[in-house]
Amino acid sequence: MSLIIIGSVAFDAIETPFGKTDKIVGGAATYASLAASYFYKKVKIVGVVGDDFHKKDIDTFTEHGIDTEGLQIKAGEKSFFWSGKYHNDMNSRDTLITELNVLGDFDPIIPESYQDCEYLMLGNLSPQVQQTVIKRLKNKPKLIILDTMNFWMDIALDDLLETIKLIDVLTINDEEARQLSGEYSLVKAAKKILAMGPKYLIIKKGEHGALLFNEDKVFSTPALPLADVFDPTGAGDTFAGGFIGYMAKAGTINFETMKNAIVYGSALASFCVEKFGTEKIVNLTEKEVADRIQEFVNLSAFTLTEA
Repeated sequence: MSLIIIGSVAFDAIETPFGKTDKIVGGAATYASLAASYFYKKVKIVGVVGDDFHKKDIDTFTEHGIDTEGLQIKAGEKSFFWSGKYHNDMNSRDTLITELNVLGDFDPIIPESYQDCEYLMLGNLSPQVQQTVIKRLKNKPKLIILDTMNFWMDIALDDLLETIKLIDVLTINDEEARQLSGEYSLVKAAKKILAMGPKYLIIKKGEHGALLFNEDKVFSTPALPLADVFDPTGAGDTFAGGFIGYMAKAGTINFETMKNAIVYGSALASFCVEKFGTEKIVNLTEKEVADRIQEFVNLSAFTLTEA
């Protein structure tokens, strides 16, 4: 049984207070699939690129054991391109260039070999495309995770709400949770969003960690304090990929397993921000990953003693 990750496979040009890059490989599906591959060995990607996406870029996926049969390559066309500049606080950014190119009319093709999908990660794309993927799978996966953003809340809210009804886990940031729910309190926001259909909600809070909600249960995990944050691009997608990769490996879907999955996802995301683009998460060792996860465990572990 496999894990399918759908989303953008793209080129980015990034500028932060620590430097800038020319075009480098990025995209939601890129970050998520690489992260998931550290925990699960049957990751399959669905996306579209132009013929400017070189073989060496695709080789990065295959070297991680990621199946690329679902990655369409459009001859004579260009891949999706995004350019952005981060402010000094690294939490806000300005989009300088967005070129949809092949992503503008993306029609996701699900190969027959992908029909054994048990875990589905719907990366940040239009809600219509996300729905199409669900409908093209012959059997409903055991777990569907949806990532979205405020852009789709602004221009396609009705479609987004319909898509949310079809999924199990929604992952968004705190600003998006407030916009979607109309509530400032994240506890109240979570209650309203869970009533929209998903069984679980993850609210990402960047440098302040993440929250997991399910019915009346809440779990909070911190972010790892890092001396250097070079580039936050893709951190949320890396988190989601690590999360669903762990879930697929565990094979058990409940709140307790998801608590572990959030820590695993957070660990991968903490690597991502330490270098530009995917540079850091491409060549991690098992020991590096295990040690980083232990750092998260140590961060909030304590023994309660009487005064």
